[in-house]
Amino acid sequence: MARAALKGTYAAPAIEKAFEILEALATRPEGALISEIATQLNRSVGELFRIIVVLEQLGYLRKSLTSDRYTVAYKLLDLAYRATPAQDLIRAALPEMQILALEAGQSCHLVVPSGGRGLVIAREEQPGTRGFALKVGAQIDIINSCSGQVILTFSNIQRAERIVRAAEEERNIKVDRSWLSDRIAVIRRLGYDSRKSPITYGVTDISFPVFGFDRNVVAALTVPFLELIDGSQKVGMDAVRDMLRTATARVSDRLGYQPE
Repeated sequence: MARAALKGTYAAPAIEKAFEILEALATRPEGALISEIATQLNRSVGELFRIIVVLEQLGYLRKSLTSDRYTVAYKLLDLAYRATPAQDLIRAALPEMQILALEAGQSCHLVVPSGGRGLVIAREEQPGTRGFALKVGAQIDIINSCSGQVILTFSNIQRAERIVRAAEEERNIKVDRSWLSDRIAVIRRLGYDSRKSPITYGVTDISFPVFGFDRNVVAALTVPFLELIDGSQKVGMDAVRDMLRTATARVSDRLGYQPE
Protein backbone atom coordinates (compact mmCIF):
# COMPACT_ATOMS: atom_id res chain seq x y z
CA MET A 1 0.00 0.00 0.00
CA ALA A 2 1.37 3.45 -0.89
CA ARG A 3 2.59 5.64 1.96
CA ALA A 4 0.22 8.41 0.90
CA ALA A 5 -2.73 6.09 1.28
CA LEU A 6 -1.74 5.34 4.86
CA LYS A 7 -1.54 8.96 5.89
CA GLY A 8 -4.43 9.87 8.15
CA THR A 9 -5.85 6.33 8.15
CA TYR A 10 -5.02 5.44 11.75
CA ALA A 11 -5.70 7.37 14.93
CA ALA A 12 -4.53 6.80 18.49
CA PRO A 13 -6.08 9.58 20.59
CA ALA A 14 -4.48 8.52 23.88
CA ILE A 15 -1.00 8.50 22.36
CA GLU A 16 -1.62 11.86 20.71
CA LYS A 17 -2.70 13.33 24.05
CA ALA A 18 0.32 11.87 25.82
CA PHE A 19 2.69 13.59 23.44
CA GLU A 20 0.69 16.81 23.61
CA ILE A 21 1.17 16.73 27.39
CA LEU A 22 4.92 16.14 27.10
CA GLU A 23 5.31 18.92 24.54
CA ALA A 24 3.26 21.30 26.68
CA LEU A 25 5.39 20.61 29.75
CA ALA A 26 8.56 21.05 27.72
CA THR A 27 7.71 24.77 27.57
CA ARG A 28 7.10 24.97 31.33
CA PRO A 29 10.21 23.99 33.28
CA GLU A 30 8.51 25.18 36.47
CA GLY A 31 5.85 22.52 35.96
CA ALA A 32 2.07 22.77 35.68
CA LEU A 33 -1.07 21.55 37.39
CA ILE A 34 -3.35 19.20 35.48
CA SER A 35 -5.89 22.01 35.20
CA GLU A 36 -3.25 24.31 33.69
CA ILE A 37 -2.19 21.66 31.18
CA ALA A 38 -5.82 21.12 30.21
CA THR A 39 -6.32 24.85 29.69
CA GLN A 40 -3.15 25.13 27.59
CA LEU A 41 -4.22 22.22 25.38
CA ASN A 42 -7.86 23.30 25.26
CA ARG A 43 -8.94 19.94 26.67
CA SER A 44 -10.87 18.89 29.76
CA VAL A 45 -9.21 17.67 32.94
CA GLY A 46 -11.10 14.40 32.54
CA GLU A 47 -9.48 13.80 29.13
CA LEU A 48 -5.98 14.15 30.52
CA PHE A 49 -6.13 12.92 34.11
CA ARG A 50 -5.64 9.17 33.52
CA ILE A 51 -2.99 9.72 30.86
CA ILE A 52 -0.97 11.98 33.15
CA VAL A 53 -1.23 9.47 36.01
CA VAL A 54 -0.04 6.64 33.75
CA LEU A 55 2.87 8.75 32.46
CA GLU A 56 3.82 9.41 36.07
CA GLN A 57 3.60 5.71 36.97
CA LEU A 58 5.84 4.87 34.01
CA GLY A 59 8.40 7.42 35.15
CA TYR A 60 8.06 9.93 32.32
CA LEU A 61 6.44 12.61 34.49
CA ARG A 62 7.27 13.68 38.01
CA LYS A 63 4.75 15.17 40.44
CA SER A 64 5.98 17.65 43.02
CA LEU A 65 5.25 16.55 46.57
CA THR A 66 4.68 20.16 47.64
CA SER A 67 2.89 21.84 44.73
CA ASP A 68 1.24 18.95 42.81
CA ARG A 69 2.83 20.36 39.66
CA TYR A 70 3.99 17.94 36.98
CA THR A 71 7.31 18.19 35.17
CA VAL A 72 8.96 15.99 32.54
CA ALA A 73 11.22 13.45 34.27
CA TYR A 74 14.77 12.57 33.28
CA LYS A 75 13.64 9.14 32.14
CA LEU A 76 12.51 10.71 28.87
CA LEU A 77 15.94 12.20 28.32
CA ASP A 78 17.58 8.90 29.18
CA LEU A 79 15.36 7.12 26.67
CA ALA A 80 16.19 9.65 23.97
CA TYR A 81 19.91 9.30 24.63
CA ARG A 82 19.81 5.51 24.59
CA ALA A 83 17.56 5.30 21.53
CA THR A 84 19.33 7.76 19.22
CA PRO A 85 22.88 8.36 17.94
CA ALA A 86 22.89 11.64 19.88
CA GLN A 87 23.41 9.64 23.06
CA ASP A 88 27.12 9.61 22.43
CA LEU A 89 28.84 12.30 20.42
CA ILE A 90 32.07 10.35 20.41
CA ARG A 91 30.41 7.21 19.10
CA ALA A 92 28.82 9.25 16.34
CA ALA A 93 32.05 11.01 15.42
CA LEU A 94 34.72 8.31 15.64
CA PRO A 95 33.81 6.35 12.49
CA GLU A 96 34.01 9.51 10.40
CA MET A 97 37.20 10.61 12.16
CA GLN A 98 38.82 7.26 11.40
CA ILE A 99 37.92 7.53 7.72
CA LEU A 100 39.12 11.14 7.62
CA ALA A 101 42.49 10.33 9.19
CA LEU A 102 43.05 7.39 6.86
CA GLU A 103 42.06 9.15 3.63
CA ALA A 104 43.56 12.56 4.41
CA GLY A 105 46.73 11.26 6.04
CA GLN A 106 46.19 13.80 8.82
CA SER A 107 45.18 13.54 12.47
CA CYS A 108 41.95 15.09 13.74
CA HIS A 109 40.37 15.85 17.08
CA LEU A 110 36.93 16.70 18.46
CA VAL A 111 36.49 19.68 20.76
CA VAL A 112 33.52 20.59 22.97
CA PRO A 113 33.02 23.62 25.21
CA SER A 114 33.72 23.03 28.88
CA GLY A 115 33.12 26.12 30.98
CA GLY A 116 35.42 28.79 29.62
CA ARG A 117 37.69 26.38 27.78
CA GLY A 118 37.59 23.87 24.97
CA LEU A 119 38.07 20.20 25.78
CA VAL A 120 39.42 17.52 23.42
CA ILE A 121 37.14 14.51 23.90
CA ALA A 122 38.31 12.35 20.99
CA ARG A 123 41.16 12.15 18.54
CA GLU A 124 42.22 9.98 15.65
CA GLU A 125 45.85 9.84 14.58
CA GLN A 126 46.83 9.49 10.97
CA PRO A 127 48.28 6.04 10.18
CA GLY A 128 51.64 7.18 8.88
CA THR A 129 54.95 7.58 10.67
CA ARG A 130 54.72 11.37 10.92
CA GLY A 131 51.87 13.32 12.36
CA PHE A 132 50.62 15.83 14.90
CA ALA A 133 47.71 15.33 17.29
CA LEU A 134 46.34 16.72 20.55
CA LYS A 135 45.80 14.41 23.49
CA VAL A 136 42.32 13.44 24.67
CA GLY A 137 41.58 15.54 27.72
CA ALA A 138 43.69 18.46 26.52
CA GLN A 139 42.21 21.87 27.32
CA ILE A 140 42.42 24.56 24.68
CA ASP A 141 41.95 28.32 24.58
CA ILE A 142 38.34 28.64 23.46
CA ILE A 143 38.69 32.37 22.74
CA ASN A 144 41.73 32.30 20.48
CA SER A 145 41.87 28.78 19.06
CA CYS A 146 40.48 27.71 15.71
CA SER A 147 38.16 25.14 17.31
CA GLY A 148 37.02 27.53 20.01
CA GLN A 149 36.13 30.32 17.65
CA VAL A 150 34.15 27.92 15.47
CA ILE A 151 32.12 26.87 18.53
CA LEU A 152 31.57 30.51 19.52
CA THR A 153 30.59 31.48 15.98
CA PHE A 154 27.86 28.91 15.61
CA SER A 155 26.54 29.12 19.17
CA ASN A 156 23.56 31.37 19.82
CA ILE A 157 24.39 34.79 21.25
CA GLN A 158 23.44 33.91 24.82
CA ARG A 159 25.50 30.73 24.90
CA ALA A 160 28.53 32.37 23.29
CA GLU A 161 28.43 35.18 25.85
CA ARG A 162 28.24 32.67 28.71
CA ILE A 163 31.33 30.90 27.36
CA VAL A 164 33.24 34.18 26.96
CA ARG A 165 32.35 35.31 30.49
CA ALA A 166 33.41 31.95 31.90
CA ALA A 167 36.75 32.25 30.06
CA GLU A 168 37.25 35.73 31.49
CA GLU A 169 36.54 34.52 35.02
CA GLU A 170 38.63 31.35 34.81
CA ARG A 171 41.65 33.00 33.24
CA ASN A 172 41.27 36.47 34.76
CA ILE A 173 41.32 38.16 31.36
CA LYS A 174 39.23 40.69 29.48
CA VAL A 175 38.13 39.60 26.00
CA ASP A 176 38.07 42.23 23.27
CA ARG A 177 34.46 41.84 22.13
CA SER A 178 34.98 43.97 19.02
CA TRP A 179 37.90 41.84 17.83
CA LEU A 180 35.99 38.64 18.57
CA SER A 181 32.91 39.91 16.74
CA ASP A 182 35.03 40.56 13.64
CA ARG A 183 36.50 37.04 13.80
CA ILE A 184 33.04 35.52 14.20
CA ALA A 185 31.73 37.44 11.19
CA VAL A 186 34.51 36.03 8.99
CA ILE A 187 34.04 32.45 10.19
CA ARG A 188 30.27 32.63 9.82
CA ARG A 189 30.63 33.83 6.24
CA LEU A 190 33.03 31.00 5.36
CA GLY A 191 31.27 28.31 7.39
CA TYR A 192 34.58 27.17 8.92
CA ASP A 193 37.90 28.51 10.20
CA SER A 194 41.45 27.97 9.01
CA ARG A 195 44.64 29.62 10.21
CA LYS A 196 48.29 28.94 10.96
CA SER A 197 48.74 27.35 14.35
CA PRO A 198 49.83 29.97 16.90
CA ILE A 199 51.83 27.26 18.72
CA THR A 200 53.33 24.76 16.27
CA TYR A 201 55.40 25.52 13.15
CA GLY A 202 54.23 23.88 9.95
CA VAL A 203 50.68 23.27 11.21
CA THR A 204 47.54 24.90 9.85
CA ASP A 205 44.40 24.33 11.90
CA ILE A 206 41.18 23.72 9.94
CA SER A 207 37.93 23.43 11.87
CA PHE A 208 34.25 22.90 11.04
CA PRO A 209 31.20 22.88 13.34
CA VAL A 210 29.24 19.76 14.29
CA PHE A 211 25.53 20.28 14.90
CA GLY A 212 23.04 18.29 16.95
CA PHE A 213 19.42 17.37 16.29
CA ASP A 214 18.29 20.70 17.80
CA ARG A 215 20.42 22.62 15.27
CA ASN A 216 22.77 23.82 18.02
CA VAL A 217 26.52 23.43 17.61
CA VAL A 218 27.78 20.63 19.84
CA ALA A 219 31.44 20.43 18.88
CA ALA A 220 34.15 21.42 16.46
CA LEU A 221 36.01 18.82 14.42
CA THR A 222 39.51 20.00 13.67
CA VAL A 223 42.43 18.87 11.54
CA PRO A 224 45.85 20.25 12.53
CA PHE A 225 47.17 20.01 8.96
CA LEU A 226 50.86 19.13 9.09
CA GLU A 227 52.69 20.27 5.96
CA LEU A 228 55.87 18.27 5.45
CA ILE A 229 58.97 20.06 4.17
CA ASP A 230 59.42 17.61 1.30
CA GLY A 231 55.74 17.91 0.33
CA SER A 232 55.23 14.18 0.74
CA GLN A 233 51.84 14.45 2.43
CA LYS A 234 49.41 12.37 0.37
CA VAL A 235 46.61 14.96 0.21
CA GLY A 236 46.79 18.74 -0.18
CA MET A 237 45.28 21.23 2.22
CA ASP A 238 42.33 22.19 0.01
CA ALA A 239 41.34 18.57 -0.44
CA VAL A 240 41.64 17.92 3.30
CA ARG A 241 39.40 20.90 3.98
CA ASP A 242 36.75 19.41 1.68
CA MET A 243 37.10 16.01 3.38
CA LEU A 244 36.68 17.66 6.78
CA ARG A 245 33.59 19.50 5.58
CA THR A 246 32.08 16.20 4.46
CA ALA A 247 33.04 14.42 7.69
CA THR A 248 31.40 17.04 9.91
CA ALA A 249 28.26 16.95 7.80
CA ARG A 250 28.09 13.18 8.24
CA VAL A 251 28.63 13.39 12.01
CA SER A 252 25.90 16.02 12.26
CA ASP A 253 23.62 13.77 10.26
CA ARG A 254 24.32 10.88 12.64
CA LEU A 255 23.25 13.18 15.46
CA GLY A 256 19.92 13.90 13.77
CA TYR A 257 20.76 17.35 12.43
CA GLN A 258 18.55 18.59 9.61
CA PRO A 259 19.58 21.88 7.96
CA GLU A 260 16.86 24.46 7.59
